[in-house]
Parts: sequence; structure tokens; C-alpha cells
Amino acid sequence: DFLFFWGAVFLVTTTLVAFLKKENEELIPAKEETKGITDTYRLLFSIIKMPAVLTFCLLILTSKIGFSAADAVTGLKLVEEGVPKEHLALLAVPMVPLQIILPLVISKYTAGPQPLNTFYKAMPYRLLLGLEFAFLVWWAPKVKHEGGFPIYYYAVVVLSYALHQEGLYSMYVAIMAFNAKVSDPLIGGTYMTLLNTVSNLGGNWPSTVALWLVDPLTVKECAGAQGHTCATAAATEV
Repeated sequence: DFLFFWGAVFLVTTTLVAFLKKENEELIPAKEETKGITDTYRLLFSIIKMPAVLTFCLLILTSKIGFSAADAVTGLKLVEEGVPKEHLALLAVPMVPLQIILPLVISKYTAGPQPLNTFYKAMPYRLLLGLEFAFLVWWAPKVKHEGGFPIYYYAVVVLSYALHQEGLYSMYVAIMAFNAKVSDPLIGGTYMTLLNTVSNLGGNWPSTVALWLVDPLTVKECAGAQGHTCATAAATEV
């Protein structure tokens, strides 16, 4: 019902914008280098061939490998250890005001001439949070009782998630600020879209690989079936 309602709102509002919003044709558009789709892709190709852009793309595509597993798998592992999904969903509620405030605070530190300094400083903290999340998963079965999990466990999870949001937004806002700063104003939209797309890809592909590797890297034991390792899906089925 939640998804249906907001899906309907999304469709209605975007349709109203499409039909009711009119462009201001009196303003003379600034000169742009691109006139169509072909020109845009040709321009993107010429941008990405620049040595500095290639180096930056390589760095940003690999910078999030270190904490991708912790980010992608922790929630699933907590559910596997018995933490109810609805409780994890409720823990996201206190994060909402934090997600609104953090970009406003962090933007003060990324507005200067070197916005990536914030990115560099946040990196070791996010790597350490990977160990913290691993501890949370290891700790879950130790504190679990018949009634569920104690309040102090949830308090530690909320605190860990809050620290995670701080590191995440520090890196996110820093990258956005850097992309805005280095993009050529003449083709700002095209330039920024390219860099932001690479940045998003740099966060998505390591998470996908981490999720794919969970099963083959998980050590399993078969109860009551000697000689079976349960290492493969077929062996587990047997």
C-alpha cells in the first residue's frame, strides 16, 4: 500500500509537471557545445579520455571496495541472526533527521578549494565501521534471548548506524562538491552527470560483488550428514 500510494503520487506529479510547466522562451539560452544526443556522447567520450578524468574515475570506481561488504551484507546478516526486519526498519526512523542535518553541516567543510579532503578523512572511519558491523553480527546470537534482543543491543546498532551515516554523507557530499567544482560550466550538466554516474557506479558494483560472494565464502556445516560439506547449493539440498 505504501509503494502503491507513493507510486501514484509520483506519476500524478510528474504528469502535471509535463503538461503544466512551460519553459521561459524569452531567455536566450547560453551557448553550449552540444546540440543533440550524438554530440553529447561524442563530448562525453572526449571528456573521459582526459588523463586527469581517467585517473579520477579509476580512483572513484575502486575507493568503496573496502567497506562494500559491511554496507551491503550487515542488515541481511542481522536478519539471519534473528533480528526482526520490522525492528531494523524502525531503526531507520531516527536516521531521517540525521540525513537532513548532516549534508548541511558537512557542506561547510566541502565548500573550500579542496573538498576531497573531507573524503580522505572519512575513509579510515568507514573502514573501521566495517569491523564494528562485523562485531554487531557476531554479538547478535550472544545477547539474543527468548523475548528477542535487549534494548542496549538496539541502542548500539542505532549508534553504529548513526556513525555510518556520518561517514557516508561526508564522502558523498565531498564527491558531489568536487564534481561541481571541476565541471566545465559550459557543459556543466553533461560533465557533472558523467562524474556522478561514475561515482554511483563505484558504490554499486562492489556491493553487488560482495552480495554475490556471500554464499561461496560462507563456511557451512551439515548436521547429521557426515562427508557432506554443504559448500554448494546441490550439497545443501541433499
